[in-house]
Amino acid sequence: MESMDLLAPEEIARIERENAGGLPASAILEIFRPRGVRLSEATFRKYVQAGLLPRSRRVGRKGKHQGSVGLYPVEAVRRINVIKKMMAEGHTLEDIKRSYVFHSNYIDQLERDLAGLLDGFQEELGDRAFGGAHRRSLEAQLATLRQRAQDLVRDVARLGSAVTARADETNRSQ
Repeated sequence: MESMDLLAPEEIARIERENAGGLPASAILEIFRPRGVRLSEATFRKYVQAGLLPRSRRVGRKGKHQGSVGLYPVEAVRRINVIKKMMAEGHTLEDIKRSYVFHSNYIDQLERDLAGLLDGFQEELGDRAFGGAHRRSLEAQLATLRQRAQDLVRDVARLGSAVTARADETNRSQ
């Protein structure tokens, strides 16, 4: 097997801090290329289609007629690191799809979608002229929903971890 140098946790944390808004696929590929990690655009797309990596979102470029670019959530870097580590340990893509890595994509997407929805409500709340008591009531409801959304994501992640860990233990004992 050829030599590859996966990212250290502190490197991943730095990349995530510096690119919180997301990265185009080409930038993600470039992060891994100098490290000897084999990852082509086709493989990257395959991982996205298989559900191992999050999907991109289209973001318009500044300037007239500049089009848009697909930005992948920055956690794709962390996921690729895990996928490549698991593959180096002998796991197949099928093994990885049955692992928590696969399910965590959906959990992360759920968290982003809920946050986006609630942020939209917050923005609307700020743009509208509600009476004081009504505004306070809506703000309290929004705060409660944010907490419930966090709790839901945490509980789903906990269940996903328990289910996939159990599946891994069962597979090992057979």
